Amino acid sequence: MKGDRVEVVVDTGGDTKTYEIEATRAGRRLDIAHGRGLVEVTEVTRGGTPVRTARFMANRVIAMVEHPASQEAVADEVVPLRPVA
Repeated sequence: MKGDRVEVVVDTGGDTKTYEIEATRAGRRLDIAHGRGLVEVTEVTRGGTPVRTARFMANRVIAMVEHPASQEAVADEVVPLRPVA
């Protein structure tokens, strides 16, 4: 969903570097996969086509934080569609 983002903190030797990957358009989501020494964060369309991919060496990743998009406030009361007679 647009607004989802993942923050990845990577060890770069004597320092750390932070990367932010964000779903940039409506209908896109972020998929996270890890295996074989890699961590991949991919922005994917509704149809499943990858748009962008960020790859990090798994032994260098210090932290990964997922930030879901903020949800719109939902009304607490139910409004009927037709007036009740």
